[in-house]
Amino acid sequence: MNWYNVNKYTLKTAFLVAFTLTLSACDEQAEMIFQQHLSLDNNAIESIQLLPLQSPVADADRLISYAKTGLNIEDKQGNSLAQLSGQFGQIDYRLTKEGLVVIAEDQQRQQVMLSQYHSPTGWQAPIYLAKTSFKVEGVCLYQDPADNIFAFLVGEEGRGQQWLVADNQTLLKKPALVRDMSMPPASEYCQVNDEQALMFINEEQVGIWAYPASPEADLNRQAVAMLQPFGEIYQSAAGMAIVDHSLFVSDPEHGTIQLFEQQGAWSLTQQFDISSLSDAENLSVRVNNDSLDIAIIHDDGVTLYSLDWQGSTKQHTQPTAIVQATVETTPVPSMGDAADDPAIWINAQDPQRSLVLGTDKKAGLAVYDLQGQQQQYLAVGRLNNVDVRSGFSLANQLVDLAIASNRDHNSLHLFTIDPGSGFVTEAGEIKTEANDIYGLCMYKDAKNRFYAIANDKDGRFLQYEITANGSQLAGTLRRQFSVASQPEGCVADEQNHSLFIGEEGAAVWRVDADVDAKAELSLVAKAGDKLTADIEGMSIYNNGTSSYLVVSSQGNNRYVLFETQPPYSYIGSFQVGLNVAKGIDGASETDGLTVTSHDLGGEMQQGMLVVQDGRNRFPETNQNYKYIPWADIAAALDLNN
Repeated sequence: MNWYNVNKYTLKTAFLVAFTLTLSACDEQAEMIFQQHLSLDNNAIESIQLLPLQSPVADADRLISYAKTGLNIEDKQGNSLAQLSGQFGQIDYRLTKEGLVVIAEDQQRQQVMLSQYHSPTGWQAPIYLAKTSFKVEGVCLYQDPADNIFAFLVGEEGRGQQWLVADNQTLLKKPALVRDMSMPPASEYCQVNDEQALMFINEEQVGIWAYPASPEADLNRQAVAMLQPFGEIYQSAAGMAIVDHSLFVSDPEHGTIQLFEQQGAWSLTQQFDISSLSDAENLSVRVNNDSLDIAIIHDDGVTLYSLDWQGSTKQHTQPTAIVQATVETTPVPSMGDAADDPAIWINAQDPQRSLVLGTDKKAGLAVYDLQGQQQQYLAVGRLNNVDVRSGFSLANQLVDLAIASNRDHNSLHLFTIDPGSGFVTEAGEIKTEANDIYGLCMYKDAKNRFYAIANDKDGRFLQYEITANGSQLAGTLRRQFSVASQPEGCVADEQNHSLFIGEEGAAVWRVDADVDAKAELSLVAKAGDKLTADIEGMSIYNNGTSSYLVVSSQGNNRYVLFETQPPYSYIGSFQVGLNVAKGIDGASETDGLTVTSHDLGGEMQQGMLVVQDGRNRFPETNQNYKYIPWADIAAALDLNN
């Protein structure tokens, strides 16, 4: 191992020393050769980040923060290439096309600072995040697949935050708070693996934890490396560095650096004795051809090692197509997990005045226009799923009919929609034989008969024919069938007389939708391959040329397309990501969805997809629904070719 020492106490004198370092995980010994000392004018080094060898900043070797003189980009000889004055602590960076986005803890102002370095123009004026109500101990950055950059703030007493700080690699003039986070106490260091979308954070006397870094992810954590006797860290967990899917962790109290790799579970693969370095907490690692450069800050300066490296054997994940919502609805009134399932009502006379009906499963039914503004709210009880069909004859008039599953009464809750105005009116309930009614969809057959297909958590599907006697609505059970476990989502494809049903933890099935047909299940897709349980909402997009089944893959926050005809071929999947320009967060943990191919005007000329958003963030508030132009989905999945 070759190393050089950047020492803040010594003179600018270079000399050579050689000695050995024992790798504790095996019997081999490696030679370390002292290369040089560099004087750093007695300025305390707070943090270091080694820059990639192919950095867009010419000749740059490292980014260092000094407690007295600020932030420096330096070459290998320690010469300053660019300096930003201040008193900075922990730092992190992400590469841009022309330079760096840098985050630093400003110790003098007690605020988090961001700046962008461009090779032609130098440092941009610093941007400061709003002052937190807690002392910030550590900072790190996350760059998502859409090149949005987020900042994590690690604070005292288990408090933290996530901020959106850059759009398409450009710093925002006004960064936005995404969410407050509960973090481990006694934490000071964090690092993010962008490809895995994991934020690693230390808890000094406990170990290393990993949190999902995506702003749409749930706030949960997994143990990566714990202190003995529960894990393999000896005495303390401090600074970290990431290479591929490997994690280096410093244990300053024991005088070791440990290397953990993920092969299913995280496991210790190597450890290195650095007991000659006093209080070595902060470290940085970069790839250098077939080796790694490892920089370690300790009480006497910075030491750089070289370590042979073959790289990670873990397969890199393929990127998922990302689309953006261009409209979001007013949040539902109820807090918590409340919004569930949408349906689109088409105004045949003026499609741009069409509406979206969305259930609030704690209280009622909301009605939104195409701009996402709430037009009506019917507080009728716990409605779970809703669907709509047009052209129902009631009291010698044609109305459009919406039906929802009412979990308060195990009933079908009916609503009429005025075909001209779109005004929604409650029209009563029909008792069902369900013990715990859950999902629902509608079917209109070739004879203009209307059906509501409700399901029970016990796996039963109950198909009711809806009829009218004057102004009175009634329902008659015409057929029932079952799946082996809990279902919810379903959708009818009138063109092909198909009914697609979702068995949440198992599969998507197809049955004949007509009541006189035998309900034989045909497998469309199993959970675990293209779909990740729970399998939730589903809808049909049919523009006369192409027909797709759209399914919510709730377990991995994706949406999956299949053909609607055997063999039900997989078409592709996508995610709904952050729309920075419009201030609309992505969509995650989606329950219900619906889609239409009708021309709704403007960006929705090819139709739109509406999805429930299980985590409404940016800022955090009650759940809502997101609208995505179908044209954007078609482009992302190359459906037009």
